[in-house]
Amino acid sequence: MSNSCSTNMATIGRSSGKLLQKVQFLTGFSRHLSTVKCKSYKNVWKTCACVIGGGILLYTANLRNGKTVYALKGKPEELSKSVKLTSRERRFIKFASVEYGGQLYMTPQDFLESVVEQEPRPRLKRRVLTAKEIEQLRDQVPPLKKGSSQMFRSMRDKGIISYTEYLFLLSILTKPASGFQIAFNMFDTDGNQRVDKNEFLVIQRLLGGSMKERKDLDVHSQKAMEKIFSFAWKGKRGLTDEGAGSEDGHQYVDDDQGLQRRHNVDTLLQVHFFGKKGTNDLKFEGFRKFMENLQTEVLELEFHEFSKGHDTISEVDFAKILLRYTYLDTDEYDAFLDRLLDVEQSGISFTEFKTFCQFLNNLEDFTIAMRMYTLADHPISKDEFHRAVKICTGIAQSPHLVSTVFAIFDQDGDGFLSYREFIAIMKDRLHRGFKSYAKNEGWEAFKTCVKQEMKSAV
Repeated sequence: MSNSCSTNMATIGRSSGKLLQKVQFLTGFSRHLSTVKCKSYKNVWKTCACVIGGGILLYTANLRNGKTVYALKGKPEELSKSVKLTSRERRFIKFASVEYGGQLYMTPQDFLESVVEQEPRPRLKRRVLTAKEIEQLRDQVPPLKKGSSQMFRSMRDKGIISYTEYLFLLSILTKPASGFQIAFNMFDTDGNQRVDKNEFLVIQRLLGGSMKERKDLDVHSQKAMEKIFSFAWKGKRGLTDEGAGSEDGHQYVDDDQGLQRRHNVDTLLQVHFFGKKGTNDLKFEGFRKFMENLQTEVLELEFHEFSKGHDTISEVDFAKILLRYTYLDTDEYDAFLDRLLDVEQSGISFTEFKTFCQFLNNLEDFTIAMRMYTLADHPISKDEFHRAVKICTGIAQSPHLVSTVFAIFDQDGDGFLSYREFIAIMKDRLHRGFKSYAKNEGWEAFKTCVKQEMKSAV
């Protein structure tokens, strides 16, 4: 009897493993890649039935054994910690490919992939760095004066980026040019128009530190930090003073996930900004150039993904880039693309694409400028849109790009912009899906797909 039970349980275990592999597509429902469609999963009902049936069998077997089984072999207190991870923390852990001293780090390539890809490149396990390898990586970081919009791509895995630096880099991607000086001034704590390494580390410690450190700031500094580093500041999970430890007299958060622990390690940004000895000062012009280069590099990476070596992308590809971070069902997604059928297909150049993305970094100012129209229920015409964008950014959008945007977001075909729909999707695009990340994966995405299959079966 016991041998038969063991055989059955082994069979169920093997079957469950295969079934779990089948449902690995859950994260694929995200519109991030913009090519995945729920309708392609023809066997969704069979999979549902198998998963439910297998679950019932396993549950019954566990009841008979009288034992409690924890998912991922974790203890209850460990699981309660894991669910507190923010979407950015989960994404950093997912893409970080190297480790040193119990601390997780991204490489330059990891960072770029985390911004533009849904999944990290395949790897067997994280690479554990030695102290000698850390020294070698430091020697390969170019100085600030040799920075370019190709730097992260050319360095690939020749550098390390900490979690707090990851948050800082994410915040750069959403900042308009007018916000560069404000960000620099936050680092320049003594107001001498120069930032040294210690000033830079102070801000980094605030980004990843305990709640006590944040509360010690004056109200003005708290608001400034929230405005400049909103990715890090607003997304912080509920860490209390109890999570803080002490190292060399400084507060730090001892994080079990290897995200917050402070190390005396020279990371890519520290060496790039302040030199190998850490004695250089960072001036605004160098800081501004670095931010511009990073924004350009990420946009080039996205553009080239669709251009396939050509100078332009199609209007449909442009729409896909805009929609890739918004969670839409298949019918809604296709409806947006279908609106482009009557648009002149002359292509979108990188300059046009970059200019439009720079406008998105000024989206907050644009919403203020448009408020007078929306409050009066006044539809927004192309001329009004064009004028408002130029006022907010100082840069005019090309007539063809404006026509393309209006075609995508002209819901009822009256020649005017569907403002609320446009703003909602552009916010998703600006923040690269982080604000709606939870809706794009897991159980909620699965339920949505099942509902769509039910509709299509009627």
